[in-house]
Amino acid sequence: MKRIAIILAVLVVAGCDSGEQQELRGELTELTKDLRGRVEPLPVVKPYEPMPYTAYDLADPFGPAKIILATRGGGQGGGSGTRPDLNRPKEPLEAFPLETLKMVGTLERGKRLFGLVKADNGLFRVRAGNYLGQNFGVITKITMGEITLRELIQDAGGDWSERESTLLLQEADAKETKK
Repeated sequence: MKRIAIILAVLVVAGCDSGEQQELRGELTELTKDLRGRVEPLPVVKPYEPMPYTAYDLADPFGPAKIILATRGGGQGGGSGTRPDLNRPKEPLEAFPLETLKMVGTLERGKRLFGLVKADNGLFRVRAGNYLGQNFGVITKITMGEITLRELIQDAGGDWSERESTLLLQEADAKETKK
């Protein structure tokens, strides 16, 4: 029985190879006789050559070292403007950006007027000559409504320039008045 099944399977497969498929193969051969596929060779890959980093001794353009180089005469700027004193001890309010400091009041003692500045959770008493903010800002004048200060800003060329900034008296928040 197995022999008969095998013989029938061979006859069926042989019967599938009819003249119709022979015609298709002949036509395909005729159409593709002029087509000779050619694959371009792969490009030669250059071997990786590591590039050594040689800028270790250069100043970081985004770091504070640029300020130090400029104040020591290492910057390209040839300006003769005012320069900050980097050797003086820093005051506590110089750790905060000027935008985060708030003037919340004044205090008069004798004939001297002090400003009250809030930074984070602390309250600081300042007078003319104190420093505050991160741009070497020195307080030049305190009035009942504002604190005026002079800041030193360094440009891209290493030159220093002065600008005047003010801290205005902040109104008491609604939350603080209810306490």
